[in-house]
Amino acid sequence: MPKNSSLLAKDRVQELFLAEYGSMPAVIARSPGRVNLIGEHTDYNEGFVLPIAVPFDTAIAASPMNSSTIRVVSEGFGEATFDLNGDPSLSPFWARYLHGVGRYLQQAGQTITGWTGYIATDIPVGANLSSSAALEIAAGLIFSSVSNIKADMKQLAYAGQYVENSILGLPSGIMDQMTCAFAERDSALLIDCRDLSFNPVKLPEGAAIVVMDTGTRRELAGTEYAKRRRACEVTARELGFQSLRDATHSDLNRLDLRNGSNLKRAQHVITENIRVKKAVEAIQSQDIVELGRLMTESHASLKNNYEVSGPALDEIVKNALNSQYCFGARMTGGGFAGCAIALVKSGKVDQFCSEILANFKSPSSQPAEAPTMVYPVRASAGASLIL
Repeated sequence: MPKNSSLLAKDRVQELFLAEYGSMPAVIARSPGRVNLIGEHTDYNEGFVLPIAVPFDTAIAASPMNSSTIRVVSEGFGEATFDLNGDPSLSPFWARYLHGVGRYLQQAGQTITGWTGYIATDIPVGANLSSSAALEIAAGLIFSSVSNIKADMKQLAYAGQYVENSILGLPSGIMDQMTCAFAERDSALLIDCRDLSFNPVKLPEGAAIVVMDTGTRRELAGTEYAKRRRACEVTARELGFQSLRDATHSDLNRLDLRNGSNLKRAQHVITENIRVKKAVEAIQSQDIVELGRLMTESHASLKNNYEVSGPALDEIVKNALNSQYCFGARMTGGGFAGCAIALVKSGKVDQFCSEILANFKSPSSQPAEAPTMVYPVRASAGASLIL
């Protein structure tokens, strides 16, 4: 979290803009981060996911310019200036998220203009809470507003994925951007990542969601993430399917068993899609115990079959499951480091959080880069213009 951030990002950013530019902004956009309850590494396999938006925002205050220039200051990363007609890959790294969204809209036939802006955020960066997707969606709303074009939220989600895939080289799915764009308060969002249809799923009142930040960080680009996606694509082709969304356990009998890792990756995707559907049923029937069991089972599959957990994530999940107040826990996001989540008995959240803070220690094999934090979160609404 940013230092000296007593005000929320959406409130703070207006004051920062005024101090920087000497005038009030014409528009302010905000977008939440996200945490995924279940359905991990299924989005780029055209499967099902069940995320929520979290009550942390990235906010951008901006005013239009009569040029193609963007001048923007980030509270955490400093200043960047670039021309929309230039190459986004040549912009400062954090500014590529903005530049790339602008480039996508241009390529989609939109006439967009430049702007001056200020960015503030409450989302822990690098913690697998989708700080990048929040920035992309907020930037898309700013471009739409200053350029007087109607914001198509699904198009903005595609713009964010374009930035990740084509500008930054991370072959991620579209779950994060869809969640930031379309999430609803007090509900999870069941997304079919094949056709991008989605439905809100009202969360049960008997349990709370706690995000547990291990303080460990890892960039996904250039890691094992891309290898996992390639393995899934290879296996789907070998089975004759468009994606592993269409595969079943019986199909796996047709695989070349010499590639054991590919078999395990496919096993995770198939079982995780099943777990998402069962999780929705558990929520709708108010079966919190079953929902927790499915979350814990998901973590075991991510650890043992997909192999994207890490020592710190495993340790904090273990700590959570040792609590009498916890129904289930799992890593969340791309993996390797960052955050896990726990489903906790309502009314016992403070006790649970105290236990985690007292008992969790980052393993020596994966030292933390930031303090351990716990965040009880309420499912929040998706991105919006607030000025």
